[in-house]
Amino acid sequence: MKDTHRTGVTHPRRSSCSHKRRHSLAIGIAVLLAGPVLAGCERLPEPPLYATPAQVSDVAGEYTIAPGDELQIFVWQDRDLSLTVRVRPDGRISMPLIDEIDAAGKAPPTLAEDIKRRLSAYVQNPVVTVIVADYEGPLDQQIRVIGEATKPQSLTFQPNMTLLDALIAVEGLTEFADGNAAVLVRKSDTGTKRYRVRLTDLLQDGDVSANAMLLPGDVLIVPETTF
Repeated sequence: MKDTHRTGVTHPRRSSCSHKRRHSLAIGIAVLLAGPVLAGCERLPEPPLYATPAQVSDVAGEYTIAPGDELQIFVWQDRDLSLTVRVRPDGRISMPLIDEIDAAGKAPPTLAEDIKRRLSAYVQNPVVTVIVADYEGPLDQQIRVIGEATKPQSLTFQPNMTLLDALIAVEGLTEFADGNAAVLVRKSDTGTKRYRVRLTDLLQDGDVSANAMLLPGDVLIVPETTF
């Protein structure tokens, strides 16, 4: 990735179809950025956007299983009962011996305890572990990266996840990205806040002060450079 303002490198010419697609995307990004442009982005908290470890743990610990999640259920020393299963649209899963059980809306440890209780009628002192292997949770518990990322996508939130982690997951920015004009949109109990973030400084200069802790539901908007 090159910063053309610093190197003077000329952007390659784009095809008309590619230009039209990118123009439509640019309009959408401009609409999303209209709030910060008109009202001004808020200053980053000190240190920038960081939540304390306790805050991050609290948020991460609130995740509940949702329909579509893939669960790995391990029953200690019992391969026949251990399985990988996807939560059905009705929020239930099927298991040997206990047939069906509600999974959606429960934290993994809670579901593990419920399975243990049901299995106890057939297995002596079962030890059960539930892991969410494939995350399909609600949008407010994901990180979305849109705009001029190499691979824009929704990411599974992980405890202690940072801007740099998200950028690595989307394989960085395109050569047309204006990384230092990117905006992080975050919803809270007091409303929606927008923060200007310096992605180019973080990626190209290794400026760690431009890194920031992310929270579930954050949206990172990366606009295109204007010439």
